[in-house]
Amino acid sequence: MKKPIAAITGASAGLGAVFARKLAEQGYDLLLIARRRDRLEELSAELSRAHGVAAEPMTADLARLEDIDAVAARLANEPRLTLLINNAGFGTKGRFWEAPLDEQAAMHRVHIDATMRLSRAALAAMVPRDEGAVINVASVAGFLRSAANVSYCATKAWINAFTEGLYLELAGLGSRVTVQALCPGFTHTDFHDVMGLSPSEIPGWLWLTADDVVGASLAALPSRKLYVVPGWKYKILVAVATKLPEALRVRLEGGMSHTKSRV
Repeated sequence: MKKPIAAITGASAGLGAVFARKLAEQGYDLLLIARRRDRLEELSAELSRAHGVAAEPMTADLARLEDIDAVAARLANEPRLTLLINNAGFGTKGRFWEAPLDEQAAMHRVHIDATMRLSRAALAAMVPRDEGAVINVASVAGFLRSAANVSYCATKAWINAFTEGLYLELAGLGSRVTVQALCPGFTHTDFHDVMGLSPSEIPGWLWLTADDVVGASLAALPSRKLYVVPGWKYKILVAVATKLPEALRVRLEGGMSHTKSRV
């Protein structure tokens, strides 16, 4: 029998690479999507050798609409696509009006345009088959705002709202297709290194491992849970912060903003 295919964006490192390794262990063939061809080819070869799966590297810069459309076309024409993980993302540093505009515009394309277009391509095939899943990697930052973090928080909040809307549409159809918003906090990957943020700037007790984050996401798929917030500390933070009156919530956000960092 042909194996199901999982497509993962941002697959060359961090959460994307961990998703790839765990899904290869489960017997998925893989479509690995990222900008860095050398890392993709290295990971593809590693997983093919270790697990006997087909791992196809696809180079794409999801800050470019033409590359997004190329990936969407590939997904739309893949009858074995069973799981899409919209994981690609990055952060920027600085106040909104001071940070480079081109970097913030690129973030919106990666977090919003790519997530929207690739989800549509995948769901257009999955819904008629009544099987499959889409995991959109959002963030705890999607529930809370902070200074020097404006576009990141806003785009992650959009991912949460978008995924919840899809969940409602699928539930209204009685569809077995699953959508999930994965909302981690600070996680040990190269994400913060690329931003130039030292892990020492964040209290150690706030950090999660990439393995735990991905494990929580995949474990929640069978139960069709909409929001997955790994780590009990972040579960409590989100549960409390989202129920506070606006004035108290904004004060909390202001208190958190001094880190000038991202989760």
